[in-house]
Amino acid sequence: MLSNKFSLRTENREGQTIVFVSGELDLEVASQMRAAMEPLMELSDRRLTLNLRDLKYIDSTGIGILISVVKARHARNAPFDVEHVPNNIRKLFDMTGITPFLAKAE
Repeated sequence: MLSNKFSLRTENREGQTIVFVSGELDLEVASQMRAAMEPLMELSDRRLTLNLRDLKYIDSTGIGILISVVKARHARNAPFDVEHVPNNIRKLFDMTGITPFLAKAE
């Protein structure tokens, strides 16, 4: 899924789905991100991992989507984590208080 400044790529591995997010996750591309994540949130038998290595920017809308994913996965008792978070994004996650909810945990 692509826009000029945002892309998603999904990779399935044994027992895990990894979503590689790159570019800028903001209001302009939020509907693309939501549409891609909705069916994945339902897969309670698989670990869902977001790889943010190539994420350059995230705004409050993007953070809201991440919180929605956390809540949906928690409600299904399904594993979810975020990996390879760039330092500038991690600082934002720390300031908003969502870092503990994005850690690897069953």
